[in-house]
Amino acid sequence: MRVRTISAIAAGFCLAVSGVALSAASADPPADTAPAAVELTTVAEARNPTAGTAGPGGTVWIAERAGTVRVLDDSGLGEPVLDISDETTVTGERGLLGIAFDPAFEHFYLSFTDREGTSTVDEFAVAADGALDPDSRRTVLTQEQPYSNHNGGQIAFGPDGMLYIALGDGGAGGDPHDNGQNLGTLLGKLLRIDPSGGDPYAIPEDNPFAGDPQARGEIWAYGLRNPWRFSFDAGTGDLWIGDVGQNRVEEIDHAPAGSPGGENYGWGRMEGSEVFDGEEPANHVPPVHEYGRDGLGCSVTGGFVYRGEAIPELAGQYLFSDYCDGTVRALTVENGEVTGESDLGVSGGEVISFVQDGDNELYVLGIGGAVQRLDAAG
Repeated sequence: MRVRTISAIAAGFCLAVSGVALSAASADPPADTAPAAVELTTVAEARNPTAGTAGPGGTVWIAERAGTVRVLDDSGLGEPVLDISDETTVTGERGLLGIAFDPAFEHFYLSFTDREGTSTVDEFAVAADGALDPDSRRTVLTQEQPYSNHNGGQIAFGPDGMLYIALGDGGAGGDPHDNGQNLGTLLGKLLRIDPSGGDPYAIPEDNPFAGDPQARGEIWAYGLRNPWRFSFDAGTGDLWIGDVGQNRVEEIDHAPAGSPGGENYGWGRMEGSEVFDGEEPANHVPPVHEYGRDGLGCSVTGGFVYRGEAIPELAGQYLFSDYCDGTVRALTVENGEVTGESDLGVSGGEVISFVQDGDNELYVLGIGGAVQRLDAAG
């Protein structure tokens, strides 16, 4: 591991991994709405970027799949400030998959798979000058992975100050170990922990399964296949999850701010609104949006609700894309319900992630290297 002061793997990295397009999702699609006029401006070229986060001083920190972290500022993308490339691997869907700062920018977290494939979340203290303290590094959470795909990997602090961690169902295809519906495992779940409240972390007392001897207390929501990207609405605190489908349906899930957690998004009984195996759970929370594999899409990439100022026409709309299609799309949302969808007319290539900066402006990451800012059309 190397830490410094601030100063064409893509071909095999399709997050859907298994299955062939069969049909569109069964739910009626939302009405088309007039798109905002936008463009994508390339601001940097990274080496297979996978994730990013707003950093101190108006910077944007970018994670590169092989294990490096670089800082984007007004001068461009700097040299790596962190390098764990000797601790991870890029086989399957592995690598450095997520990064986050706590709300006070006092600690930095990274989510990666180690050389054995174990999902790992580590913490670094942030010095007064913004540098990472290598001697402060500690491991917060680990989860063994039975296969090399469906690792999830997104991490983010919620408006409640807790750290949320997305883990896929363990991989292969069809959830062979039934992890999605098994509350005894962290796989196929969205977790919520307090990394500063215990050693190595504390389970918040208001987590939905805290104290339940039949469930892992870290679980916030379950029934997820590969929740590759999730986010919180900077305006309302609502939770949005892009969950990659198996063969037929790509889905976007939603939970309002103030939810007590415990949502069951259905996998592996449901794929979107369609029954996948067995029967629909009585407590299934269906997606607010879904689309099928009959077009170019194959693997949803969840984004953010736009809360920036550069494109007023997009205010309050949820932006997302697809790894195979690359088109940036927007959902019009009213009271948590999707009422319209628009194609913004721009493509980010093989879109692997979105990043929200400190001003709530959005960037689109293409696994091939492009870091592009979403701007109003000039």
